[in-house]
Amino acid sequence: MEALNQRSLERVVSQRAMQMGSSFPCRICVVGFLCGVCLTSLFLAALTSFGAFQFGGSLSFSAFSSGIPTSNSTSTSLISGDCDVKQKNSERLFFPQEKIALGVDERVSLLYSSWSNLLTKSANEDNRLGKSKLPKAPHFEDCKLSAENNKRLDTRVRNDSFPPWTIWKGQLDNFLLTAEDENLRYHRHQTVSEGAFPPWIKGSDEENYPLTRKVQRDIWLHQHPLNCSDGNVKFLIADWERIPGFGIGAQIAGMCGLLAIAINEKRVLVTSYYNRADHDGCKGSSRSSWSCYFFPETSQECRYRAFELMKQKEAWEKGIITIKENYTSKEIWSGHTPRSWGKPWSYLQPTTDINGTLIAYHRKMDRRWWRAQAVRYLMRFQTEYTCDLLNHARHAAFGLEAAKMVLESPLRDFSEGVEKVGHDIAKFVWSSHKPWTPRPMLSMHVRMGDKACEMKVVGFKEYMHLAERIREHFPNLKSIWLSTEMQEVVDQSRLYPHWKFYYTNVTRQMGNMTMANYEASLGRETSTNYPLVNFLLATEADFFIGALGSTWCFLIDGMRNTGGKVMSGYLSVNKDRFW
Repeated sequence: MEALNQRSLERVVSQRAMQMGSSFPCRICVVGFLCGVCLTSLFLAALTSFGAFQFGGSLSFSAFSSGIPTSNSTSTSLISGDCDVKQKNSERLFFPQEKIALGVDERVSLLYSSWSNLLTKSANEDNRLGKSKLPKAPHFEDCKLSAENNKRLDTRVRNDSFPPWTIWKGQLDNFLLTAEDENLRYHRHQTVSEGAFPPWIKGSDEENYPLTRKVQRDIWLHQHPLNCSDGNVKFLIADWERIPGFGIGAQIAGMCGLLAIAINEKRVLVTSYYNRADHDGCKGSSRSSWSCYFFPETSQECRYRAFELMKQKEAWEKGIITIKENYTSKEIWSGHTPRSWGKPWSYLQPTTDINGTLIAYHRKMDRRWWRAQAVRYLMRFQTEYTCDLLNHARHAAFGLEAAKMVLESPLRDFSEGVEKVGHDIAKFVWSSHKPWTPRPMLSMHVRMGDKACEMKVVGFKEYMHLAERIREHFPNLKSIWLSTEMQEVVDQSRLYPHWKFYYTNVTRQMGNMTMANYEASLGRETSTNYPLVNFLLATEADFFIGALGSTWCFLIDGMRNTGGKVMSGYLSVNKDRFW
């Protein structure tokens, strides 16, 4: 309507100008007036685009290069699922004919805000990201489709011992085979029956800890018995730790210990109340449960059976049921590592660097290997909720770069009514690719504050010294994903203008506030969501710098070493205090 009014105004002005005579002074006045109208129109268009640019996702991030923010971001709750500002009919607004002449910055801002609206619609309505007529957002994952695939890959095929695990990744498993492909179908069934390829393990065997694929397969089998009601199936039911001062890392490490006990005693581990998921972001039955963020550790049938047995006195007397309180802290935190697979930790690849030296041996190699296997299993599949958190994170951090990248390709018509052309290779092959992020990326977790009572704490300068060491060998490395609870670290990052930093835009610690008080100030939802986002993005980065004395960094290292990142190495500013 605004554009129509502007064209009407210009038409009226032009007709009036023709009636003013042909005198030179009049012509000068008319030309000047018309120039003023044009400039005003451009100014209004720029303001409109800038307003669209202000639309943001519900996860707020910052990106700094040379100490100058590259985008405007607001301090919001990390994930709320709501947005007060909604751009309506964004797909109709994107590149209509009258907008084709917009400058590059305006088109980038408009695409970014349209993607933002698409994220909000996808979260609040039953929409799929893949069905949008907007140009594909390379940094988004179709969370509904991903959750459906993960559920299929976490469920046994009828009459088979395993889910449909093959070397066929992603949607290829749904590719329709013809009658002539019977031989292929047979070999595929044979592969599934062996269960040799748990789909959550990436990279070759050499790029993971020893026996990772076999161990992950065996843990899944252990946790998913064929018949949960069989009288021989025993259970260990455990709440997540709620000791004051315990962070998420400590909770996960404790559950890794309980999983070891369950395997050693041939019990199925069933997790119960998870306090960090007790918030409004976790809906329905997933509230107060690990399954809000990741797939449950066992089948729903086993969960039902375990909680049913808890009500039976006989099950307690016969030892069919045990709970966390049946075990000492020593058994949970430093108990026996499962020996079902021999001692694969005795030949771990020495790819951890401390003070310029590779660590080939230390006293707790078994614990390091086991926790890596346990945390990988517990986080094997993300839920739709977690996937959505990551979409918002990537969009807030990399969305503008992604929009510019997409628009640098030859201009295509994305106006309403133009359908995307689908191809089998995109649907069945490329759909399995991870969402785009700037590459290469270095993830850096800087742990300071009250952690000084448990480990040697060093300043941000030491972390950056290690970053420069990596850059000497990989000069194209320019981006750092910075996770830290300390505001002073974020402030100091501005002293390194030749690096581009990305980080969550949340309130950080000032001074000597304890971690418990800091998390309480953020609220349960934010204090859980933003660390998990940082954790998962760190596991996908090309390189990692951290402090092995921090349980959080220890677990990130474990996820990377069972996620195809062993040969990326790990530079640590200190060693684990138990080594």
